[in-house]
Amino acid sequence: MKRAALPKAFRVKDGERFRLSAIDPGETLGFKSKEQAATALTKGVERLAALQEKLYADDHWAVLLIFQAMDAAGKDSTIKHVMSGVNPQGTQVFAFKAPSAEELDHDFLWRTTRCLPERGRIGIFNRSYYEEVLVVRVHQEFLAKQHLPARLAGRNVWRQRFESINDHERHLVRNGTLVLKFFLHVSPVEQRRRFLARLEEPSKNWKFNAGDLAERDRWDEYMHAYEEMVQHTATRHAPWFVVPADHKWFTRLVVVESIIDALEGLDLAYPALSADQRTAMKAAKATLERE
Repeated sequence: MKRAALPKAFRVKDGERFRLSAIDPGETLGFKSKEQAATALTKGVERLAALQEKLYADDHWAVLLIFQAMDAAGKDSTIKHVMSGVNPQGTQVFAFKAPSAEELDHDFLWRTTRCLPERGRIGIFNRSYYEEVLVVRVHQEFLAKQHLPARLAGRNVWRQRFESINDHERHLVRNGTLVLKFFLHVSPVEQRRRFLARLEEPSKNWKFNAGDLAERDRWDEYMHAYEEMVQHTATRHAPWFVVPADHKWFTRLVVVESIIDALEGLDLAYPALSADQRTAMKAAKATLERE
């Protein structure tokens, strides 16, 4: 399979009437095992590392990677494996939990805006401002804690937040930030298996949170919220990739190839040296060779 086929298969088209049911969480596009995909993943990680070095040296673009998913879909492990070859100096990772009192006293984009990546760096949001149209939508009692004026918290609030998010991402892109968004689409059957593993394997006990089961009970509500999120915020400038997540090795392969595909479209280059810089380098070389 050609590398380019992976990003295209799971990128949601702008304006598409997207349905989650169109993506099978167990899909692997012909890859039959982790071992079969291992070589492609290793090459992808190496290629990403090379592109990240050029991104850092070029210093014109920033990259923002957003990961959203249900619990146990594999966000942490995907980030870990995909970014395993990248220079840590060129990356910034932020995991957004429940907002603080200070964050609740600001607009819903404030806390993530402070964490946007600098030019030359890859920023990773493990959950993001999209929580405001996901968990806050499923648990609308959270909206009351955000101190919005009553007339601004009506039934149009989700549509308005979609508009705000699209405007925000358009602004980022216009100012040199590449925005890529990944929804890791896990099935309830596979989530159950992973929850049981967290309970049965001592080394994974720390990952289990009893609250995850309560969220699992609201699966259909979350799927509706995710579907609407993708439908309203998948754009040409900030695309969504809905990635099958029942097989972590396949998820990682799709994510790394999607990032590579986007970075290669930036036409990155190492900075050109001026005539004075080249002269200085020749002089420095000559000095060192005489030692």
